[in-house]
Amino acid sequence: MITVKNLSYEYVDKKALNNISFTIKEGSITALVGPNGAGKTTLLRCLAALQKPLTGSISVNNIDVIEDPREAHRNIGYLSDFFGLYDEMKVMDSLLYVACSRNPDVEAASEAVQWAIEKVDLSSFCDKEISKLSRGMRQRVGIAQAIIHHPKVLLLDEPASGLDPEARYALSSLLVGLNKTGMTMLVSSHILAELEDYCTDMLVLNNGLIVEQQVMQQGKEEGMVVLQILLDEVPESLLAKLNGIAAIKHIEVREAQLIIQLNEFEMGRKKLLQYLLEQGIQPNEYGEYKVNMQDEYIRTITNQRNQL
Repeated sequence: MITVKNLSYEYVDKKALNNISFTIKEGSITALVGPNGAGKTTLLRCLAALQKPLTGSISVNNIDVIEDPREAHRNIGYLSDFFGLYDEMKVMDSLLYVACSRNPDVEAASEAVQWAIEKVDLSSFCDKEISKLSRGMRQRVGIAQAIIHHPKVLLLDEPASGLDPEARYALSSLLVGLNKTGMTMLVSSHILAELEDYCTDMLVLNNGLIVEQQVMQQGKEEGMVVLQILLDEVPESLLAKLNGIAAIKHIEVREAQLIIQLNEFEMGRKKLLQYLLEQGIQPNEYGEYKVNMQDEYIRTITNQRNQL
C-alpha cells in the first residue's frame, strides 16, 4: 500500500530523512515512533504530498506521490499535530464546507459528511459551535475532515496529544473502527501504551534513519502463535534442530530467550514443549509472547546508540 525508496529530505541546518526505505502493507495500522526531532512529521508530510523530498520515491496505493500529488491527495487523509478548524462555524457547516471543497456536488458532499459524522460518532454535536467543543471532540472533527473523501490511507500526527485518558481510549476505538472500513493507517505518537492496543506494526525512526520495522501482532494470523522460551543458555545445536521443524516459521534469539513463531495447525505448543524436554532442554519459562511496544522501542533505540 505504501512503498518508500531511498527517501531523503534536508532543511538548511539538518538532514531530516537520510535515504530511508520501507513498505507498509494494506490494512495495517503502523505506529511511527521515535524521539523528538527524529523526522516523523517530515516523513508524514512527504507521504501526504505536502513536502517534496530531495531524493527518493513514494508510492501510495500505486500512485506516485511526487509526480502526481493531486491524485495522491484523493487517496490520502492527513491530520497534522497542530490542525486548524473553523471555530466560529458549527460542526455540520464546517464539514460540509470541507466536503464541497473536494466535491462541488452538494448532494454528494452531504452524503460524505453524514458518512464521516457516523464514523467518528459526532451525531450529537452537529449543531454545536466548534469553539465550544472539548479537545477530544475537536480531534474527532479533525479526523472527520481528514476522512471525508474516503481515503485509502490515513496519516495521523500525534492524534492523542492533549487528550485525557478517557478521550485517548475513545480515540483508540475510533481508529480501530476506521481500520475495519479498509483504511491503512500510519500513526505517529509518543503514547506507546495506547498504540500497543491497536497497532499491528511499529516503524522506529531516529536521526532521520529507519532503525527498525517490526510486526507487533504477528501471532494474530489464524493458527499462528508467538512463544517465548527462557533458558539458561541457547545451544547452537538446539537452534539447528528447531530451524529444521517446518511448523516453526521464525526464530529470534535474545541472549538466553527464544522468540518463536509457531503454526499450531502443524504442531501444537504442548507438542513443542514435549520435544524440548525430549532433547534434554528444561525451559525456565515457556508461554505465549506478549509484545510490549515501549520495551521494544527502548531496546531498539538503545541498540542503535550502542552501535554508534
